[in-house]
Amino acid sequence: MEQLVRHYFSQSHRQVTLPVDEVVLRQNGHNDRLYYVLSGELEGYFESDEDGKLTKLFTASSGAFIGVHSFFSGTWIASSTVIAKTEVTLAWIDRNTPAVRPDVLGPLNAQFMPVMVNELSRRQRRATQEALAKEKVLQRLHTAEQMTTLGQLAAGIAHELNNAIGVVSSKTERMQHDLIQLLEEVHPEASQYFDAGLLQGQSVSSSEVRKMAKQIQSRYRLDRDLAKQLARATGSEIVPDAWLNDPVQALKYWGMGRDLHDLRIAAKHTVGIVKSVKQLGRTDGEPDELLDINDTINKALALLQSDLRRVSVRMRPATLPLIRGASTEFVQVWSNIIKNACDAMLPTESPQIDIQTKISNQRILVTIANNGPEIDESTRRKIFQPNFTTKKGGLSFGLGLGLSIVKRIVSENGGTIVVKSAPERTIFRVKLPLGEAYGEA
Repeated sequence: MEQLVRHYFSQSHRQVTLPVDEVVLRQNGHNDRLYYVLSGELEGYFESDEDGKLTKLFTASSGAFIGVHSFFSGTWIASSTVIAKTEVTLAWIDRNTPAVRPDVLGPLNAQFMPVMVNELSRRQRRATQEALAKEKVLQRLHTAEQMTTLGQLAAGIAHELNNAIGVVSSKTERMQHDLIQLLEEVHPEASQYFDAGLLQGQSVSSSEVRKMAKQIQSRYRLDRDLAKQLARATGSEIVPDAWLNDPVQALKYWGMGRDLHDLRIAAKHTVGIVKSVKQLGRTDGEPDELLDINDTINKALALLQSDLRRVSVRMRPATLPLIRGASTEFVQVWSNIIKNACDAMLPTESPQIDIQTKISNQRILVTIANNGPEIDESTRRKIFQPNFTTKKGGLSFGLGLGLSIVKRIVSENGGTIVVKSAPERTIFRVKLPLGEAYGEA
């Protein structure tokens, strides 16, 4: 290359300096010169035949060649328009320029073969980059269209769903009022059991229930199933005497209160889910409260009691600072991840979920691990994409929205989510910023 420049582009009579915006080549215009850029910068454009619109193709600076295609193809017709972006100094040869030392270096085309190969390589790289960029743009456009469609669909069903949830909520409140009144009139001693279920629900995990049930079974010499039910209701291995007088009746009234408690939570949570789904294609959600991430995880576990009956759940919470966000959205995050884990572990003999929270590098770290089947690499790459699902039939049929919503919520709150999977276990890791609330009382 140095020899080419010295032999062909160092002669002052074949050099020219052009001002800014000067047109060097005009697309489809005549050109029998090969230009070498000594200094300055130029831009190449493709000009549309329909409207004359210019599309930028490339930028050329010192050391670049201009007019390679028209010069070496022998057509002498420029394939693009080239304009000086800054003041430029160009050296040139034309088709009448004789070859230097052809007996040793070969004809002109042979001497410039490295230039042609380099230009072809450069254009191939540029075409590849443009194709990749175009594919990314198309993917983003497709995703945006999906999100818009989902948002429109959600808006269409939100009204009806909100009406249904409104009925559930209002009827639950009325049932609660009527049952409390009826119990006070007919069976006042049962009110304490009903109130315990109504106010607290089931607040202990399945693993804790099993541990306490063993103690209750041994201490009070009760049937194993009855001991488990009492552990679930009282949340303690010490059962109050009142519960032991007629445990079957006590558990019956506690169960009525617990069911109403769960109905109220589910109704409130469903309203938040509708709101969240409506925002699928939007990014204007605003956090509205200070919350404890541990509390949102416990609420998710309470909502998923039926799914978790056969699962051993271990919760290892750290003391966490409050962060600002929407409680319903975070409950939705944990519910989706845990529900997916339950579905994945259906063929697992001893299903386990391990949930841990802690502070790590000034961020809240939540890990949710399960011992279900490994998620293959291909699935892991697509797991957070909208409309991607591995649930193809039966009651586990899915629309592929859950984890895409999870990722949106986490991202909008400044966090990240990743999944790692091995034959032994699968782990979801969510990191959340501490935010301005860190250190508040």
